[in-house]
Amino acid sequence: MTNEPSTAGANAEAPSVASRGVEAGRGASWWGEGWRLFVPSVGPWLLIVVILIVLQVCLQLIPIVGHLANSVLFPVLAGGLMLGCRAVDQGEPLSVSHLFAGFSTRTGPLLIAGLLYTAITLAIVLVVAGILLASFGTAVLAQLFELQNPTAASRALGHVLLALLVGALLFLALYLPLIMAMWFAPALVVLRGVEPWAAMKLSFSGCLKNIGPFLVYGVIGILLAVVASIPLLLGWLVLGPVTIATIYTGYCDIFEEQPVS
Repeated sequence: MTNEPSTAGANAEAPSVASRGVEAGRGASWWGEGWRLFVPSVGPWLLIVVILIVLQVCLQLIPIVGHLANSVLFPVLAGGLMLGCRAVDQGEPLSVSHLFAGFSTRTGPLLIAGLLYTAITLAIVLVVAGILLASFGTAVLAQLFELQNPTAASRALGHVLLALLVGALLFLALYLPLIMAMWFAPALVVLRGVEPWAAMKLSFSGCLKNIGPFLVYGVIGILLAVVASIPLLLGWLVLGPVTIATIYTGYCDIFEEQPVS
């Protein structure tokens, strides 16, 4: 069982929060500990996942605004789920209300984290688009005007595919550090009262110190994702909640004195 959570608004404790490195094998343990947080509250977890899917679909139906809202609100929802994981970890019941607990606990800092995440994501997209335009734009556009020539069309298609590959690699290279910065940020904000930017920096350093555990965690996660996807993606109703719980268990392992037991 983890330590008692700090008061959410106790910013005075924030400077004492520090990350530590753990053994690579702990990456596998996070999955087992996440499963243990899932089993006592299967019903609420499944309902939470269904609500999240419905919210995602509804937001995706709203052009641009829906995508931005989804990006800004995700730390708020994630923060609520971290509170839910803490409740289960302490033997308390999980409820659907935990999904929205971030709207009443540390809402401002969680929204700021969401705004930072959204702004940085947009900046990454613009940087990648600018690099691609500068590197491939003129050549591809010139060849597109000669599409009646089969040779030119083939060349243009090759340039487009190369541009897409380079763009994807560039985006991943720039986006991965942002994912690392956001991985534990909601938990740090709601459970330790850390301010948004400091939480993102702590999360990044925590991930960086634990590349080994995350590699093990990632390999297992890929295998589980394949298995969960086979029965018409229905396995994600279980893998989704367990994955959410692993973020909490990893946070406890790296930032708190005692991991989940």
